[in-house]
Order: sequence, then structure tokens, then C-alpha cells
Amino acid sequence: MEHRTLGRTGREVSVVGLGTWQLGADWGDVSEADAMAVLEASAEAGVTFFDTADVYGDGRSEQLVGRFVAAHPDAGFTVATKMGRRAEQVPASYVEPSFRDWLDRSRRNLGVDTIDLVQLHCPPSEVIDDDATYDVLDRLVDEGVVAAYGVSVETAAQALSAITRPHVASVQIILNAFRMKPLAEVLPAAASAGVGIIARVPLASGLLSGKYDLDTTFAADDHRTYNRDGSAFDVGETFSGVDYATGVEAAREFSALVASSGMDVTPAQAAIAWIWQQPGVSTVIPGARNVDQAQANAAAGLVGELPTSFLDGVAQLYDRRIREQVHARW
Repeated sequence: MEHRTLGRTGREVSVVGLGTWQLGADWGDVSEADAMAVLEASAEAGVTFFDTADVYGDGRSEQLVGRFVAAHPDAGFTVATKMGRRAEQVPASYVEPSFRDWLDRSRRNLGVDTIDLVQLHCPPSEVIDDDATYDVLDRLVDEGVVAAYGVSVETAAQALSAITRPHVASVQIILNAFRMKPLAEVLPAAASAGVGIIARVPLASGLLSGKYDLDTTFAADDHRTYNRDGSAFDVGETFSGVDYATGVEAAREFSALVASSGMDVTPAQAAIAWIWQQPGVSTVIPGARNVDQAQANAAAGLVGELPTSFLDGVAQLYDRRIREQVHARW
């Protein structure tokens, strides 16, 4: 699999990584054995970048990733975690004592002295815009608590603010065939500044796999059940903010585009390849609940250049079905 430099971290990472939200919580139950099997299958398929967070299963995801990486000390893995969602989402929560407490806990969970990359976990815009935020993060780098830092954001405006900071290594943002706004400004700005882009929610919470219909149900503890109205966290994290019925219909059209393209790939693989083949993207982080999903996702990193006719069809589908719902909001 192709590797790219992850912005100012200087680290080489696979163009398809693994998001490990599923291994912690909010996607239904995943056993410890299944979680470790997903990590192993991903690594065997060439994945070298794992993205986690301190709130995924209240540390469970970090612990599992940490154990797996420790068992493969020479594999060259890069682990990114996130902090900031363990407290009330107000600027007053994002202060140095909290940063230190959160990072000490994450270092214990991961079993490391220095975290490869820590990302602020979708903080309020005021935190992203505040000089004091980066003063603290710079001190933590100087002390060896973290090797590098980045920001995970909800909006293109937040991403553009973070990119202007001289020591921000990476920005994580939702980018997929149903969320195209970052293409216009965020990706070019990041590339110009040498900031890495980590693309999350690549399948629009599974919609772009083409496997769901209007009768599909999800577990009660799956965010695709309880967060459709945004009552738990930003609604843009669930189905990329697209109305479910609209998303199902648009996903059918996306699958038809894949089928007519002549490519020997699944809709999910085409969706993931569409992202990592965008100029400026460092890595894309699909999640997986089982080995088959992990292997199929990683295989998307081997997909050849997507045909122009397919790319044009995806852009037209977005303009016709999706743009009005999401483009102005994030």
C-alpha cells in the first residue's frame, strides 16, 4: 500500500488507516477477541496508522490498540489519539491541567511515554482560535508528552483556522462522497502549509457501502440509532449529516456508478479510494467491526486510479442529491 508523510509529524503512514471507534463503543458490541482480530487483519493488509480517542469505550479502544502495537514493536505503526471530549464542551474545559490529566490517562491506556500524535477532539471554535491552546500543546511537545499535535474538526472554517498555526501537524475532518466541502479550500490550504489531512467517516456511517435500505435497523447503542437528531454529538458525524432516506437513495446511485465504471471493486472500496486519491489527503480511516471489513477496507488502498467518468458521476450526484443538505452547514 502507498504511504504518505502525515504532515508535520514527518511520519510515513498508509493511505488507508484504521479508525477504532468501533472497537470502543457507539457501534454496537465488538468483543475483545474480534477487536484484536480486526487490528491484526488490518496490519497484515498493510495498514500502519491507527486512530483512536480517550472516549472510545472510556479508554477501551486505546487500551486495545496499545496492547496490539506493543506486541509488534518493529512494525512501524503510528498511533493517533484524541482528547477533550471527557469534559463539558466549553472553552473553560480546555486548559493545561486538563490536557495533562487527559494525556497521562491516554499514555497509561496506550502503554507509552510519548504519544505519536494527539488531536484536540472537535473542540469549540474558540479553543481552535485561541493562542493559549497552542502554547500549552507546544510545551507538551517540548516535554516529550506528545511527539506532535493536531486538531480534529467539524467544519471547514475550523480546519482553516487550525491550518494557520505553525506547529499543527494534522487536521482530521469528515470527507467523503457525501461531504465534499473540504475539497475546495481545506485540502489546498493544508497541502500548501505542509499539514496532514486525516479523512474520517469515509463511508458516511456505512451509507456508501450500499448495504442499507429504508428498513435497516441498528442496535440501540449504535449512534446511527440514537444520534440521528444530533442529541448526543454533532449530527454531522452520523450519516455525514445527510437525512437517512436521502442517503439511502443517493447510495443506490453511487453503487450504480461503481457497477457501471468497469472497476472490480465494491462500493465501499470505491468510496475509500475516492478519498485517498484526492490531492492533499494523507490517510483515510474507515472503521471495521470484523476481519472481513478490515481486509476489504485495506484493499481499497490498492485500487488503481479511478476513471474520470466515475469521478464526474460522483460530483454530479453530490450536486443533485446532497449539496443542499450539508454543504453550507459544515
